[in-house]
Amino acid sequence: MQPIIECVPNFSEGNDLNIIKQITDQIETVEGVRLLNVDPGKATNRTVVTFVGHPEAVIEAAFLAIKKAGELIDMSKHKGEHPRMGATDVCPLIPIANISMEETAKYAQQLAKRVGEELALPVYLYEAAQPNKERNNLSVIRAGEYEGFFKKIKLPEWKPDFGPAVFDAKRGGTVIGARDFLVAYNINLNTTSTRRANAIAFDVREAGRKIKNEQGEDIVQPGTLKSVKAIGWFIEEYGVAQISMNLTNINVTPVHIAFDEVCKKADARGIRVTGSELVGLVPLNSLLEAGRYFLKKQKRSTGVTEKELIKIAVKSMGLDELGPFKPEERIIEYMLYNKADSKLVSMTLTDFADETASESPAPGGGSISAYVGALGISLATMVANLSSHKKGWDDRWEEFSTWAEVGEKYKNELVKLVDADTKAFNLIMTAFSLPKSTEEEKITRKTAIQEATKFAIEIPFKVMQAAFSSMDVIKAMAEIGNPNSVSDAGVGALCARSAVMGAFMNVRINAAGYEDKNFVDEIIAKGREIENKTLALEAQILKVVNDKIGV
Repeated sequence: MQPIIECVPNFSEGNDLNIIKQITDQIETVEGVRLLNVDPGKATNRTVVTFVGHPEAVIEAAFLAIKKAGELIDMSKHKGEHPRMGATDVCPLIPIANISMEETAKYAQQLAKRVGEELALPVYLYEAAQPNKERNNLSVIRAGEYEGFFKKIKLPEWKPDFGPAVFDAKRGGTVIGARDFLVAYNINLNTTSTRRANAIAFDVREAGRKIKNEQGEDIVQPGTLKSVKAIGWFIEEYGVAQISMNLTNINVTPVHIAFDEVCKKADARGIRVTGSELVGLVPLNSLLEAGRYFLKKQKRSTGVTEKELIKIAVKSMGLDELGPFKPEERIIEYMLYNKADSKLVSMTLTDFADETASESPAPGGGSISAYVGALGISLATMVANLSSHKKGWDDRWEEFSTWAEVGEKYKNELVKLVDADTKAFNLIMTAFSLPKSTEEEKITRKTAIQEATKFAIEIPFKVMQAAFSSMDVIKAMAEIGNPNSVSDAGVGALCARSAVMGAFMNVRINAAGYEDKNFVDEIIAKGREIENKTLALEAQILKVVNDKIGV
C-alpha cells in the first residue's frame, strides 16, 4: 500500500472564485494528487482546500498552490473574520494511511524549507513539524495576525524557521506543519452578539478564560471540552453569531459531544443553537458515531444503515441549516471511494439478475453466495430492529439494538464480498492472459496465476466465515425476537446455510488449481468444519422457527 497524506491549506481569499480556481488548478496539475474539496467562506474571506495523494506529489502540489496564492492575493487589502497572517495562512499535512506522524512531519519540514528558500517567504513550522515546543501552537504563532507581524518578525524569538526575517506586505507569512486530523466546525446561534458567542466559546474551549480568584489574582478557568479551540464571531453572510471551533482530537471530543455541550452552555445563557456547519471534510466515523449517539438518546435502535446514521447526524446537529449537506462531497472516505469496487452491488436488483444471467462468467456462484448471505443477515437485522421498537418491549430496546448493530456489520461485510469475489475471478482471467513466449514471461505468468488463485480461494472462504458467524444473530432473533417475524429469521437461516455451502463449492473448485497443497488441505479442512457447524445450527434454528409457527 502506498503512503497517503492529506493537505488542507487555508488561503486568504473567499470571494473571488477566479482566484480560488487558479490556485486549485495548480494543485490539479500534479499527477498522483486528488483534489477532494474546495470550501470558500465569504465572511471569513478564506478558502479551505483539501487534497490527498502520495507525499511527494502532495508537497509538490502544495508548493505550487502557495506560490500561486502569493502571486494573486494581496494581504495589504485583505479583510475577514478569521485570524490570518498570510496569503497561504496555514498549510498542514495530515497522515492518512501507511505513514507515521514523524514521517509526515519530515515532509512538512521539506515543504517549508523549499517555500522559504525558493519563494523567499517567511515560514513557521507548527505542531509535530516544529521541534521547538515553545512555538508549536498555531494560535501563538499567529497572535497579532498580519497587522502585527511587521514588528513581531523582527524579534529574535520570532525569527522564521525558513525564509527571510522580513515580513512581506503583499504575501504575509505562512505556517506549515503536520498534525492529526482536525475538524473545523461552526455552531450557529440565534443571536447576533459576538460578545455572547465568545462567552459560550470560553465556557467550552479547553483554554477556558481568565478569572480572578479570591485573592484578586488572575487565574485560568478551563473550559469543559478537551482538545477544543473556540472563538465567537458574527457572520454577516448568515446574519447570526457562531461558535467557531477546531476539534483537534475527535477521539477526545467528537463532533456530537461538542455540539451538545455548546447547546447546554448556550441554553444556560438564554441562547439557542439553531444548527451547525462543517468546514471542509469529515471522517465517516465522526458522523456514524454522531448518528448512534442521537439514536441512543431517543432510545432507538442503532443497528441501522450507514445512510440512515448519517441522516440522523445531519438532522440532529442541523448540518443542513445554512445549505445542503451532501455526504458524497463532505465525507473523506466517500471522496476517495472507487465506484469500480462496488459495480455489482450498485446495480438494481433487475440489472444484477440480468448480469448474472448473461453470457459473462462473472458474477458467478461466489458473488451470489455472498449476496444470499447478505440477504439472510439483513432479515435477522430487520427482526432485531422491529423488536427494538415493539410496543411493550421498551425496556429491551438496547438489547435488540446491539443485535442489530452486529447484524449490520455482517451485512456490510458480505455485501463487499459480492464484488470482491468477481474481482478475484477477473484477476485469474487477467493472469491467464499474460504473455508466455519467453521463459521469464512463463515464470511471471505462473506466479500471477498462483497469486490470483489463492485470492480466489480466500474470498469465498471469507464469505463462509461471515455467513456462518451471522447465524448467531439469526438464531437469537428466532428465539427472542418479535414472534410475528419468526419466519423471517427462518428464511435468514436458509440463506446463511446456502451462502456457506455455495461459497465452499467455490473454495474447493479454485483450490484444485493451487499448487500449495498444505494451504489447500488446511483451508478445505476448515471449510468442512464450518459447513458441518452451519448445517447443525440451521437445524436448530429451523426447529425453533417451526415450533413457534406451529402449523
